[in-house]
Amino acid sequence: MKNLVLYSVEDRIATITINRPEKRNALNPDLVKALTNAFIQAEEDDLAKVVVLNANGGTFSAGADLEYLQQLQYNTFEENVADSNNLKKLFTTIYYLPKVVIAQVEGHAIAGGCGLATICDIVFATPESNFGYTEVKIGFVPAIVSCFLMQKVNETIAKEILLTGKIFHAEQALKYNLINFVTNSSEIHLKVREFALSLCKESSGNSLMITKQLINQTTKPLLEKTLETAIQINARVRESEDFKKGIASFLNKEKINW
Repeated sequence: MKNLVLYSVEDRIATITINRPEKRNALNPDLVKALTNAFIQAEEDDLAKVVVLNANGGTFSAGADLEYLQQLQYNTFEENVADSNNLKKLFTTIYYLPKVVIAQVEGHAIAGGCGLATICDIVFATPESNFGYTEVKIGFVPAIVSCFLMQKVNETIAKEILLTGKIFHAEQALKYNLINFVTNSSEIHLKVREFALSLCKESSGNSLMITKQLINQTTKPLLEKTLETAIQINARVRESEDFKKGIASFLNKEKINW
């Protein structure tokens, strides 16, 4: 069975690679679990000081897997709460990881894929990369990721992004403060490596860990409470008629008339 996530370490840089290119690296429960385990492995790996998250293929992540979305329609409320908790665990594992996490976004990062990029500490993207939280277009809500997004962008921008579900390019994401650098595709691997190596060579690992903790704890003191609310909202929305209508139309590639 193919590994959904690849893990390697070189020069104190742990690289975690999403390895589902035939599905545009779409998220499903197995991939969410594999990513969570890979980040836990990076946390415990004494050879790793900095972590890079990237993806194989031409898409960073297209969001939720179609089969996964279809299954959500038949989940009980309790099953949807458990599923939302799994996504929360992945996001919080990355967010609280005591090592700096750098996202290398090549291609599109949409919905849950955009969420993955959002929670990383530093984000590099190519000019061709597109971003977007498209959940509202299929009767869903970007509940969990919104808890993190609000600390990266201001409320005006967050409402524009989340309420319209629009797709925007990397330069716009840079203006929104959603990402840090836009780098040509021919150079992004080198630039990410140079940035990661500079952290490894020029900064104390303990200081990096404590500084990241300081930023997280002072900017989001109520994060856990907010996430618990988001999980309940996530589960409730999945029981709505709009969600069922949106998923059915999306799966059948039909235009949705809201």
